[in-house]
Amino acid sequence: MFTSISPEDQLAFDYTMVGEPVWNRIEIAREVLPLGENCLLHAGPPFEEGEPLSKPILHSACVAVVYEGLTTDLDEAEGMILAGEINLMPAQDYCVVTPLASVVSPSMPLQAIYDAHRGTAKAYSPINGGNAPAARLGLKSMEVVEHLKWLNSEFAATLASGLAEGIDLIPIAHYGLQMGDDCHGRTLHSTQMLFEEINSRTQGSKISARCMEFFTNCPSLFLNLWMAATKCILMLGENVPRSSLVTTAGGNGNKVGIKISSDPKNWIATTAKAPEGPFDINVPETRALGAIGDSALVDIYGLGAMAIQLNPLSSEKMSAYLPKDFHNLQKSLLIGDHIGFRGLGIRFGMTAQKILEANASPVIALGILDNEGILGRLGGGIYQMPMNLFKTAITNTGSH
Repeated sequence: MFTSISPEDQLAFDYTMVGEPVWNRIEIAREVLPLGENCLLHAGPPFEEGEPLSKPILHSACVAVVYEGLTTDLDEAEGMILAGEINLMPAQDYCVVTPLASVVSPSMPLQAIYDAHRGTAKAYSPINGGNAPAARLGLKSMEVVEHLKWLNSEFAATLASGLAEGIDLIPIAHYGLQMGDDCHGRTLHSTQMLFEEINSRTQGSKISARCMEFFTNCPSLFLNLWMAATKCILMLGENVPRSSLVTTAGGNGNKVGIKISSDPKNWIATTAKAPEGPFDINVPETRALGAIGDSALVDIYGLGAMAIQLNPLSSEKMSAYLPKDFHNLQKSLLIGDHIGFRGLGIRFGMTAQKILEANASPVIALGILDNEGILGRLGGGIYQMPMNLFKTAITNTGSH
């Protein structure tokens, strides 16, 4: 199905296509972001006043409060949060992207990505927690606190020592896609290439056995970097009047939301259903949390589930949960190719206008978390973004 693109949308898309995301720093959050001492950043749109936090984000916030040294007790941390002593804000409002239930606090190191083409856009992400007790799983546990302390000290220092003049991320993503990654659900090959690059730049300095083991057992290390790279690219397409290019997407477990180019400061949000997919744990489907995480941005950009055919394992596993007209969905929703990814047969960028004309929602690959915040990740699934988000975007901004 052919869908049109307005001159304004084409312009916003063209701005994004010259982005060159480069990872060149590990920065402490409070040193590069306007954060108060008691301010934490979470995925997706804001929680409204009086709205209960989704349990996994509440639990990760407890971990972050203890990590910050505001208390040593997780239950006391929860009391501080529920009493309103801690402010929780959407990470993407601060140019930060964070996976699933992971929460960013002021003293955490962030991976800093900048646009080497213009040098004006910068985006950030926390370091991926790997397969250990990671903050993104939404568990209220001192094991998560201890893992964060190690991750954000010894491992962060190892990453920083291998950055040198910076690492261009598009070639690494391109390689991964060639090898069967999709830059979201699977980043194995991109992570391997990233490690080889970092290892070659340490100039003979020894990487500890623990860091080496973490590299080996963290196939998703590249994901958080690519989330920030995608954010950096899409920021270039913001502030084009009357453009409906989708530049922000994410969920907080309760709600899912987007922003568009012509209105980059305001979230459009609605109730988040749970992704649909097979569970790895034998629990009722009612335990599935609504869509959560800023990684939805990768798929809105055109990778992840929107390029799932590049990842045969995920494509086969999730085929039953994809729309029947998925192939046509890619053709009708995505705008054009990117010079950095030519030869892969994939397209990038989508607008609220094209989504409405096609009468079809984009699909997002998301982890499914336990809504009780006890079991962590239940499995992985496919989430179809609600059509009313894009209808509201067009109505509110007059982009059509």
